[in-house]
Amino acid sequence: MLQPKRSKYRRAQKGRMKGNAQRGNQLAFGSFGIKALEQSWITGRQIEAARQAVTRHMKREGQLWIRVFPDKPITKKPAEVRMGKGKGAPEGFVVPVTPGRIILEAEGVSFQVAKEALMLGAQKLPVTTKFIVRRDYVE
Repeated sequence: MLQPKRSKYRRAQKGRMKGNAQRGNQLAFGSFGIKALEQSWITGRQIEAARQAVTRHMKREGQLWIRVFPDKPITKKPAEVRMGKGKGAPEGFVVPVTPGRIILEAEGVSFQVAKEALMLGAQKLPVTTKFIVRRDYVE
């Protein structure tokens, strides 16, 4: 499961996700990728599930890049606890994803295999995504 080795602060504020992705919105490594079309928090577990689904379908051929990293701590209070008494304990880590952000990239497999594999990975994520291909890609 992805999570930072150390973090400066144990708890973080929620923040707001508005607008489109200003960075991480172009293919940088592979010829194929999946791009988020809506905003959401993606947990480390969801990223790991997507990674496993993609690598399994690609039969460990080619290469896969994960372009997001969960570094925002999310806290949760125990069940049936009254209001107040401070913020809850850290529960896990998420990455805030805005529309246009590239989540996964792949290379070294055919168009059909990459499309099927990345769509299987996209099903594991809580955002609607779009399969994209590098502009200068030729089959």
